[in-house]
Amino acid sequence: MRSHGPWTIHSSQHIYGDAWIDVNLDQVTRPDGKPGTYTTVQLKHGVCVIALDEQQRVHLTREFHYAVGRVTLEGVSGGIEADESPELAAARELAEELGLTAARWTRLCQVDPFTAAIDSTVDLYLAQQLTECPTAPEGTEQIEHVVLPLAEAVELVRQSQITHAPTCVALLRIALDGYKK
Repeated sequence: MRSHGPWTIHSSQHIYGDAWIDVNLDQVTRPDGKPGTYTTVQLKHGVCVIALDEQQRVHLTREFHYAVGRVTLEGVSGGIEADESPELAAARELAEELGLTAARWTRLCQVDPFTAAIDSTVDLYLAQQLTECPTAPEGTEQIEHVVLPLAEAVELVRQSQITHAPTCVALLRIALDGYKK
């Protein structure tokens, strides 16, 4: 038995796990004192990168995402491997997915997109001073490289045409903070 904020966890059962996800079912005492269960999902912690070129254009990915069943427009995103830092993961993902490297990196912030039931921290980065390199997408990825003016990408967030939460936060942060060359 252990405390977890105002909750008490009596036991935890691992229901499912793979390279990306773990699902646990906890037997708990709720904050109101009643017994219950709480299911949580842990996703591999990840990164989301917005590449911004000297013309104030963002480089995004457009691809079909199986979980939501549709094509999405978003920043470069991926999981952090066990042997790498968030910064290295961001650089690796940018090269793999868009064929870009960056000489200048800015850590924007960290977000927890789904706090009610999912532990999935994402570190957000701005990549600037871009150079092309070979891509190396994974076999599950069919990525289209999309380049848009930053202002247009922000408008797509406002219109709910960009819905990937980490991308939305990163784009709005970049626009609000006025990042330039």
